[in-house]
Amino acid sequence: MHSENNSSASIPATPTARLRHRRRSNEVNPDAGKANGHLLVNDRNKYKSFLVRAYSTVWMIGGFVLIVYMGHLYITAMVVVIQIFMARELFNLLRKAHEERDLPGFRLLNWHFFFTAMLFVYGRILSQRLVNTVTPDKFLFQLVSSLIKYHMAICYFLYISGFVWFILTLKKKMYKYQFGQYAWTHMILIVVFTQSSFTVASIFEGIFWFLLPASLIVINDIAAYIFGFFFGRTPLIKLSPKKTWEGFIGASVATIISAFVLANFLGRFQWLTCPRKDLSTGWLDCDPGPLFKPESFTLHEWVPLWFPWKEIVVLPVQWHALCLGLFASIIAPFGGFFASGFKRAFKVKDFGDSIPGHGGITDRMDCQMVMAVFAFIYHQSFIVPQSLSVEMIVEQILTNLTLEEQQALYVKLGQIIKERLFGQ
Repeated sequence: MHSENNSSASIPATPTARLRHRRRSNEVNPDAGKANGHLLVNDRNKYKSFLVRAYSTVWMIGGFVLIVYMGHLYITAMVVVIQIFMARELFNLLRKAHEERDLPGFRLLNWHFFFTAMLFVYGRILSQRLVNTVTPDKFLFQLVSSLIKYHMAICYFLYISGFVWFILTLKKKMYKYQFGQYAWTHMILIVVFTQSSFTVASIFEGIFWFLLPASLIVINDIAAYIFGFFFGRTPLIKLSPKKTWEGFIGASVATIISAFVLANFLGRFQWLTCPRKDLSTGWLDCDPGPLFKPESFTLHEWVPLWFPWKEIVVLPVQWHALCLGLFASIIAPFGGFFASGFKRAFKVKDFGDSIPGHGGITDRMDCQMVMAVFAFIYHQSFIVPQSLSVEMIVEQILTNLTLEEQQALYVKLGQIIKERLFGQ
């Protein structure tokens, strides 16, 4: 009887108690790190945690590869799911069950702002591709064109309705908590949707420009863990005591080499290099462009006579991949350091517990957020041609003109071309 009472007492009975129990289990124990010397080489349980982490990593990589194979829309859906999990973890970080018990529907307001921001961001990014998808159907084309025309107004009124909702729910003695949650919600929206908007834009420019940067972060993370696991002796930064210089340097070298090799492999598949101009799921066929066309380099002057390879074949995109690899290994880890400092400020070990051995989704996305923004900016600045093209002009016409205006433009353009070809 006594053991039954103890076992039942160890399980929180109410949602509030369960929330407090989860937070206590997630809190940082400052003495635990000191007992093991912080570093992985001194951690007595490191092999057990290594196996758990490796098992989760294999499942994540396997699922990720399957989704990439399925195509652009499925990758975008994966990004949306990750966003929702990240938002949930971040919303819960400052949640106080006692206060929210007196504020029914307050959590629903947070999600109202979240999905309004999602409609705004993805509406801006995917509008042209949606138009290209429904162009053959006149009714759908007109409907979608109207929705796109009033898209910003719709999002604005949804946001204002949430704003009015927030004002009407303000309660005496709860002002500080409510305004704190309001500001926290908007910070989450900025953090989550900034990186995701760049990520989705990169996906439709070609899966290559999403897959390579994301893979480099994964490689850097795994390499840093392995080098630190076996060789880590010198602490790197106080914000993250288990990070070592050995892990950081070893991971940097491994990431830069991997970037050069991986770009050569991924750049040979049109499914990964072709941009997607609509929201269909069909197979892609395009001219890969000069970046993905092999170039030969002779090595006679650089290698000894006994060296078996006198010539190497390189894709021009591999030189750009070195820049991505350098950023992924030197700068992107600071996203992880920022997250470590953030967690220490709120005295939690992880943002969540949805991935065994890794923590929450946000714990895996800290470096990815920094990398996604850089990858898109790099692509737009150094890869995409800056001059106007026929494709870009046609996209603007389809997006901004009605069907009647497009027909009038067609007639007018035909008259201009006739005058130029045959004279007045």
